[in-house]
Amino acid sequence: MKVIVLGAGVVGVTSAYQLAKAGHEVTVVDRQDGPALETSFANAGEVSFGYCSPWAAPGIPAKALKWLLMRHPPLILRPKLDRAMLAWMFQMLRNCTPERYAVNKSRMLRLADYSRTSLAEVRAETGIGYDERMKGTLQLFRTQQQLDASAKDVKALSADGIPYEVLDRDDCILAEPALKHVREKIVGGLLTPNDETGDCFKFTNTLAAKVAERGVRFAYGTRIKDLGVEGGRVHGVATDRGWLSADAVVVALGSYSPLLLKPLGIKLPVYPVKGYSLTIPITDPSRAPESTVMDETYKIAITRLGDRIRVGGMAEISGYTNDLCSARRRTLEHSVTDLFPGGDVQKASFWSGLRPMTPDGTPVIGATKIAGLFLNTGHGTLGWTMSCGSARLISDLVSGRKPDIDAADLAIARYS
Repeated sequence: MKVIVLGAGVVGVTSAYQLAKAGHEVTVVDRQDGPALETSFANAGEVSFGYCSPWAAPGIPAKALKWLLMRHPPLILRPKLDRAMLAWMFQMLRNCTPERYAVNKSRMLRLADYSRTSLAEVRAETGIGYDERMKGTLQLFRTQQQLDASAKDVKALSADGIPYEVLDRDDCILAEPALKHVREKIVGGLLTPNDETGDCFKFTNTLAAKVAERGVRFAYGTRIKDLGVEGGRVHGVATDRGWLSADAVVVALGSYSPLLLKPLGIKLPVYPVKGYSLTIPITDPSRAPESTVMDETYKIAITRLGDRIRVGGMAEISGYTNDLCSARRRTLEHSVTDLFPGGDVQKASFWSGLRPMTPDGTPVIGATKIAGLFLNTGHGTLGWTMSCGSARLISDLVSGRKPDIDAADLAIARYS
C-alpha cells in the first residue's frame, strides 16, 4: 500500500522503517528540514525498558503540591484558561489510584520489553550506531523514604518478569563508581540492568538515511494542512506543497497529533508536557556516569552519551510553549553538579522539547474510527524507549497482521 507517516521524530522514522520492511511504499512528512529536530532532538538519552512508570501514580497529587513549593521542582504548573489542559489534568488525577497505576504500568512494561527486542533487531539488521551503551538505569534514592516507596515498582517489575536489583549505598557505587565522591548523599538505589542509553537524534538521523536508501521518501519542510477523508476512509494528506494520496496514514506528530485530529471528531487526550535538557562535554571521565543515573529527588536523568553527559527531566505543564527558562537550567545544573561535581556546566547547551503525554502514561497505538487512519503517538517521556516496539505494532496493524503482543488496550478506544 501507499502509506504516509506524519512526523519524522524517532517514532515516525522507526514506523517508516518497519512499514518499508513490510513492503509498503512509504512517504514521511515533516515541517522541519530534517529528522528528529523537535522532541527527539536532545532528550534524556535513556532507553528505559525497566525504568518506565506512569506519571499518574498513587500519592502524586500530594507530592505535586510539595514539588510546586521546592526551589528546584520536578513539576512546574503554569495554569491557563485552556480546556484541553484542564481536561487532561482531571483525567490524569483519575489515574492516580493503585488499581489504575498497576494496569497502566503493566501496559508500559509490556510495550517497553517488546521494544527492547525490537531495538536489538534493528541494530542487528542495520548495524546502526548511536553512542549506545547497555549498562542499565540506576534509580538513585537520597532518602530512606524514597527507597521504601520503590516497593510498588519492585512489585510491578516482579509481576512482569523484568530484571531488577535493589542496591544499598556501596552497591550503587559499584554500579556507578563516580558516585564515590558523594556517597554520603545517597542511601540506595534500584537498578534495572536491561536498560540502555543512546543518542536519539543520532539514531533517528542514521535510520532515516538507511530507510531513504531503501526507497522511503521524506518530504521535509512540508506543512500538513488537513487529512482527506471521504466516505469514512482517509485518502491522503493536503500539504502546503500539494496533495499526497495514500491508502493509509499514520499520525506520529507527538503533541501536535490532537490538533490535526480534532476537526475529524477524534478526541485524542494527548497534551504537551515540556521537558528540559543540558548537554555537557565530559572533562573528566572518572567523574562521569557510566550509564543513566535517575535522581529520584528531582526526577532528573543524568546519562552518558559518548563524550557528553545529557541531563534531562522536569515536567512543565504550560501548553504549546517552547521557551527556555533560566530557572529550569539552574535545576538541571544543581542535580548534575550535586551528584557528579567537577563538570563544566558553563559549556553546556540548553534545550527544551514538548513531550506528548496521555493521562494514563500509555501511548495511543492503533486504528481509529476512520478506515486507513492509524495513530502512533502519546509516548510522553518514553518515545525513545518505546519507539521500535511501537513501530512494529503499527506496521502489523496497518498490514492487517496480528501483532506479537496484545495491542488492543493501547488503542484510542480505551478512552471512549
